Amino acid sequence: MSESDVTRQGLRGTRPGHQAVTGEAAGRAPRHARRGGRRKGRRGGEQPPVEPARFSSYYGRPVLNKPVWEARDIAGYLFLGGLAGGSSLLAAGAHATGRPALARPAKAAALGAVSLSTAALVHDLGRPERFAHMLRVFKPTSPMSMGSWLLAGYGPLAGLAAVTGLTGRFRRTGAAATAGAAVLAPAVTTYTAVLLADTAVPSWHQAYRELPLAFAGSGAAAAGGLGMLAGPVAQAGPARRLAAFGAALELGAMEAMKRRMGLVAEPLERGRAGRLLRASKALTASGAALGATAGRRSRAAAAVAGTALLLGSAAGRFGVFHAGVASAEDPRYTVLPQRERLRRRTAHPSPDTP
Repeated sequence: MSESDVTRQGLRGTRPGHQAVTGEAAGRAPRHARRGGRRKGRRGGEQPPVEPARFSSYYGRPVLNKPVWEARDIAGYLFLGGLAGGSSLLAAGAHATGRPALARPAKAAALGAVSLSTAALVHDLGRPERFAHMLRVFKPTSPMSMGSWLLAGYGPLAGLAAVTGLTGRFRRTGAAATAGAAVLAPAVTTYTAVLLADTAVPSWHQAYRELPLAFAGSGAAAAGGLGMLAGPVAQAGPARRLAAFGAALELGAMEAMKRRMGLVAEPLERGRAGRLLRASKALTASGAALGATAGRRSRAAAAVAGTALLLGSAAGRFGVFHAGVASAEDPRYTVLPQRERLRRRTAHPSPDTP
């Protein structure tokens, strides 16, 4: 074959569609267009020869298997665990400052919440003995193992504190149990955030820095709301302050988390998760504001504020759960952040890299 055999339509003597072609027939730009592209490139940079490739995964399938947990069980477990831990902290503060009408419902709420939380976890596991099997191993590097042991230790303390508070008997034992439950309460409130962040689900894993703070604030706001709802206005001062602190912590942590996460924060703002989290933000902010103002004087306002805070905390936990499921279903949230991390490592290699 000589150069004269090559034409704009391909190779002379070939059958179209059966042999490779060159030139215009292969999609090559005409000479005048190429010259124009080069002239434009001198002024505005080199023009890409083809359009940017669209992202897709193999056969459009997800890269990760989405979580198979039931939202009612696991999102409910997240919410109730936070409510239990926050209620134990509120109960200890009310007990220490001589507010029995606030301490009693807070202790009862802690027991009820941790009992329902454990029941939701066991229901999701499918068989009750599976929870007992998790206690056969003590593994500090496993959030699930540590969480199981944490519930096993916290539950009896919360139960003892509630029973002695309601009956008025064995007060010293009840005081010790109340203090012990309060010591474990921060871990009970936040360990579920560590559990979620320890998975490969993009919108959970990338939230590892701020999610424990958001869950801590959510649990505190829920407990403060329950205290305003169940306790008398005259003794609900600690509940109002706890609710205001928890709301500020939760809203601030969630906002900082979404800003830092970039692309992977999209599931937190879209679809069902986005609607739930927007409702959570509105309910939490309005509940804390109402409790700190009209809730100081009006029993009805305190009850409305407390209900809003409880609903806001629940909506936030369900929103985070659904955002994680949505991020696992879309392969973009798995692959594109990996490519970005690889690009950064290539552009700025570590000194230890050989």
